[in-house]
Amino acid sequence: MYYNRLAYGLPAQLWIVEAGVFLNYLGWGCVMPFEVIYFHDGRGFSLGIAGLVVGIVTGLAVVAAPVAGPLIDRIGSRAVAAASLAALGVGFAGLAFSTTPLQAFAAAAVAGIGNGGLQPSQSALLATLAARDVRHRATAVSRVVANLGVGVGGFVGGVVAARGLHGFVALYLVNAVTYLVYAAILVLGVRESPRPERMAGGYRLVLRDRPFVRLALINVAVIAVGWGVFSWIVPAYARVQVGVSTRVIGLLVLANAVTVVLAQIPVAKAAEGRRRTATMALGALMFVAASLLVVAAGALDARAAAAVLLTAVVLVGAGECLYTTVLMPLVADLAPGALRGRYMAATGLSWWLGLALAPTLAAQLLGVSGPATMLTAAAVAAVAAVSVLALERQLPVEIRLTPRPDATAADLRPAQAQASASR
Repeated sequence: MYYNRLAYGLPAQLWIVEAGVFLNYLGWGCVMPFEVIYFHDGRGFSLGIAGLVVGIVTGLAVVAAPVAGPLIDRIGSRAVAAASLAALGVGFAGLAFSTTPLQAFAAAAVAGIGNGGLQPSQSALLATLAARDVRHRATAVSRVVANLGVGVGGFVGGVVAARGLHGFVALYLVNAVTYLVYAAILVLGVRESPRPERMAGGYRLVLRDRPFVRLALINVAVIAVGWGVFSWIVPAYARVQVGVSTRVIGLLVLANAVTVVLAQIPVAKAAEGRRRTATMALGALMFVAASLLVVAAGALDARAAAAVLLTAVVLVGAGECLYTTVLMPLVADLAPGALRGRYMAATGLSWWLGLALAPTLAAQLLGVSGPATMLTAAAVAAVAAVSVLALERQLPVEIRLTPRPDATAADLRPAQAQASASR
């Protein structure tokens, strides 16, 4: 009992994966807030070209993710995740030494293929290793270790990036190494349970699932704002138009990560027994508020702007906690076991579409008007919040609430009876 509480009700195999997730995001956190800045300031690319390089890393994931789905269902999520991590390691090592746009595009393409495979395979692996009633907890722990890694990496990256080009190159190489170490952890330390028998129909069955398709479309909008804009566009906006230093940008990343580290597990606990769509909508509304604060920061001096930006990234962190507590567990509940890879791949496709749209389109708009960029982001997040609330009536009754792992049989019977009546 004591061990179960200490492990948060999660199996040991899952904790091994979480260690790899931490290393992955530690490396990525070193480069993430500085990707556009690196190519613009360090390599002399225009803002548009720099945004396009970052967009390729995410954009090719759009192509790779659907291919990864059937592979996950056939050969397993662990194997696909390890291969994806290897591609990411090679791609980011190439980006470290890219001196021309053509070289950067080629390296970004390799990394993009890895990106497309990693997100769905890792999500499917977590869903497989965790029982249904604790999947939101597994997601919460994954978010905590990921943001702890991003926060520490972002802070270290802010210090190292101040050294200029050589610092940027070192950060990209560190990121490449962490991908490869994570791959080794999966190969040597994790065993995946046997996969269910295959189901005929493949992606046709996924596309017929209307609630899931609608959820995936909403996810494109939410990810574009809450992750894409605030990961890549806001740091560039803060650096170029507000005039804050790279150290301040690193602190902003750290503040966002600390928010998630401190709030994610309490938020997951508070969400148990509550409506999933309401939790997601609240998260999207926090992205709206954060976007408006960034607009306000543009009219202030550097010190006041830094304080406002700090408030904005804390709101984003809280919104991330709310949204991610629900997303992947809800997808896992909607997916038949034999099609889980395809469902996660389709979710990954929506995730990468959002991330590809943000740096590719918003970077172009940022070159014209920073405030217009952030006001557009606020409007997109607001529409997503309304849409996710309307989704609830399409969900099966039995999955509308986040499960309570410690619920007694007596607690469960009324919900089960309600679900049976609805069918």
